[in-house]
Amino acid sequence: MADITHWADVIADEVLAKGRTHLVATGITPSGHIHIGNMREVVTADVAYRALVDKGADAEFIYIADTYDPLRKVYPFLDESYAQHVGKPLSEIPCPCGEHRSYSEHFLEPFLGALEHLGIRPRVYRADELYKEGVYVDAIKQALVKKDEIAAILQNVSGKTPADTWNPFNPICDECGKINTTIVTGFDLDAETVDYECTCGHSGTVPMKGGGKLTWRVDWPARWKALGVTVEPYGKDHASRGGSYDTGVAIAREIFGYEAPHPIVYEWIMLGKQGAMSSSTGVVVSIADMLTVVPPEVLRYLIIRTKPEKHIRFDPALPLLTLVDEFERLHSSDKATSYDRRIIELSHAAGLCHTDIPFKHMTTIYQVAAGDFERILNIVKRAGYDTTNEKCIRELVDNVGNWLEMYAPDNAKFSVQDELPVSAAQLNDLQRAFLSSFASILDRSGELNGEDYHNLVYSAKEQGSELNTTIADAINADPSSLEVNTKELFKAIYVSVLGRPSGPKAGWFLSSLEKDFLAQRFKEAAEYRP
Repeated sequence: MADITHWADVIADEVLAKGRTHLVATGITPSGHIHIGNMREVVTADVAYRALVDKGADAEFIYIADTYDPLRKVYPFLDESYAQHVGKPLSEIPCPCGEHRSYSEHFLEPFLGALEHLGIRPRVYRADELYKEGVYVDAIKQALVKKDEIAAILQNVSGKTPADTWNPFNPICDECGKINTTIVTGFDLDAETVDYECTCGHSGTVPMKGGGKLTWRVDWPARWKALGVTVEPYGKDHASRGGSYDTGVAIAREIFGYEAPHPIVYEWIMLGKQGAMSSSTGVVVSIADMLTVVPPEVLRYLIIRTKPEKHIRFDPALPLLTLVDEFERLHSSDKATSYDRRIIELSHAAGLCHTDIPFKHMTTIYQVAAGDFERILNIVKRAGYDTTNEKCIRELVDNVGNWLEMYAPDNAKFSVQDELPVSAAQLNDLQRAFLSSFASILDRSGELNGEDYHNLVYSAKEQGSELNTTIADAINADPSSLEVNTKELFKAIYVSVLGRPSGPKAGWFLSSLEKDFLAQRFKEAAEYRP
């Protein structure tokens, strides 16, 4: 059976059929925390761009922050003082924390930092700067002159009739600073100005250069023409029949004389059982937060492994460990198909850290070492992992520590007890005999790895093995009739070390602890008689 072609390469082939030079664009309104759901658009654009470059296209990749959009409402994460700013452009509103030059930069800056961390490096545009630099002036003139034609397109394509006072351009009121409360009353193409009246009672004249912005359904196709966009992903909300992409196609062609970019429609990322992520509802995990928890290549993999038109369910608790496991297995597999290798290739990016230490193993090492980095390094070295790139190991350690603190369920957490837990009193004779025999073998053995420990425990079931024989002798049983339940043996280990009946994967766990410590602890547990 032939290997499947990855969706990014399918898109690249479709796009290249239209020409060799392309501009891939993506854009998000920084009105709140930019979350994992938003990341799907940016990663989708990035891999489409990379696929084009891989196929020899002359391609560029840009990101447009819609900083000139108005604040729609006082979101749950804002205090009531922001009520006075509702309706103003995001770039003209004060920063919530006081450390950025505007409201939009407060949310945009950590997002751009997260993009860098993900290996995504588009050329960044801010909409307020584009408008203030005059990039949209020609489009504004065309839209004002052809207002009635645009209104007819909107009605014919969307089925919605614009109000009599509707205009494709929204001036910013000089008095109240709002952009969604004004009505255009006239314009001067030569002077490049627009006259308006505002519901605040003020009237005035603003320049087309920075004095307002086009409404969304006109702004989007105007942007395609002004910047030369040829490929763009967008959410399914824009893709509905009569939606903003449909109207954009018609406006771009009939008003601006430009063909709409190749569309890449994507589905939502669902947060566990809470539904689609949304900054306005608070159902959100920010990209910046998630990058403190999981390696960036795994976040890329989350998006890249699934076709854009299929929704993704994301849960940062235990299912996140399953996702990381899946990525690591695929990454190290010697049976990977060309499709698998392409997914891994697109998940990587220049500058991303990578270690050979499994994330799940590090959750064990981290807790055994109580988060102490020097102890962690010693365990990592003893386990035989490559320790030459200490920076990447530290990044993984930080990820795991944050995951344990922020998202790990209680049953994934443990702590090695400094003293023998009192629950060791509940061990039965067979468990005590096992621990005593185990300790004796450890005293005489060299360093053991995880597989060694695993095999040693299971040897208790094998007739003729040292462990099986010594357990039988200790409880005066016939080795040939000795029945050993390995679950009870593992339980004895966890009770002795953690004070609970279960714990992490035993091989990794035991190999992360000092052998001499284990031998001493097992002897104490075997002899404990309260």
